[in-house]
Amino acid sequence: MTPEEYCQQKAAASGSSFYYSFLFLPPNRRRAITALYAFCREVDDVVDECDDPQLAAAKLAGWRAELDHMYEGQPGHPVTKAIQPLLGEFNIPKEQLLEIIDGMEMDLQQSRYLDFKALSLYCYRVASVVGLLAAEIFGFTDRQTLKYAHDLGMAFQLTNIIRDVGEDARRGRVYLPMDELKRFGVTVSDILNARQTDNFRALMEFQIARAEQYYAQAMSQLPTADRKSQRPGLVMAAIYRTLLEEIKRDGCKVLTQRTSLTPLRKLWLAWITWVRG
Repeated sequence: MTPEEYCQQKAAASGSSFYYSFLFLPPNRRRAITALYAFCREVDDVVDECDDPQLAAAKLAGWRAELDHMYEGQPGHPVTKAIQPLLGEFNIPKEQLLEIIDGMEMDLQQSRYLDFKALSLYCYRVASVVGLLAAEIFGFTDRQTLKYAHDLGMAFQLTNIIRDVGEDARRGRVYLPMDELKRFGVTVSDILNARQTDNFRALMEFQIARAEQYYAQAMSQLPTADRKSQRPGLVMAAIYRTLLEEIKRDGCKVLTQRTSLTPLRKLWLAWITWVRG
C-alpha cells in the first residue's frame, strides 16, 4: 500500500463529512488535504483509543519527533511520507501541525473547561488550525479568507462538541463550559448520567445558536474572489449546518443518541453546494 493509499483509506474509513468535501478537488489538492486529514485522524486516535494517558502522551511525543524527521526530509510513517513531497507546493508549517498535537494533548490533561475562553483555545488548536491549513491547500488570493477559515474551524468543532455530548460523557469528558452549565441549571452529574431535562435542552439550544453565529460570521468574511477555491469548506458547512438543524429538530437529545446524516444525503449536499459554488 502506498502512502497516498494509506491516507485515502484512513479518510474513507472514518466516515467523516470531511471526506465528502474532498471529492471534487483537483488531484494534487485532494492528495494534500487527504494527507492532512489522515494526520489529524492519527493523532486524534492516539487520545481516543489509548486508555493509558502516559502511553498516549508518549505516542504524541513520537508524532512530534516524526514531524521533525519529515521536515528534515526523512519521514517514516505513511502519513508523513504522503505529506512530505507536498511541502514545497503547499504552505504547511511545522508549527501548525505541532499545535494540532498540542490540542490533542489537552484531552490528556483536562476533561472540563471553566468557560468558553478556555474552550476556545482547545477549538482553535484542534480545528481552526486545521481550517487555516486547509485554506492554504485549497488556495486563496485575499488574506481575509484566513479569518473565514479560522471561524469556520471554530464552528465545525462546536458542532462536533454538540453532536458528541453523550459519547464524550461516557468517556468522562464534558466540553460544555462549566459556567454555562451553572447558568442554565445543569450539573455535570446530569450530563454524565444522561438526564435529559428542559434545562439541558435550553443549554444545548444556546450552544447551537453560538455555533450558528460562527458559521454566519465565517460566511460573511469569505471574499467573493476566493469563494470558488474554498468550496470544500462550503460543502462541509452545508453538511454540518444541516446536522445542527437535525439535532435541534430532534429536541437536542444528544445525551442518548448521536445524530448523523446518511452518506447519500451528505453526497447530495456536497454535490449541490459544489455546483452552486
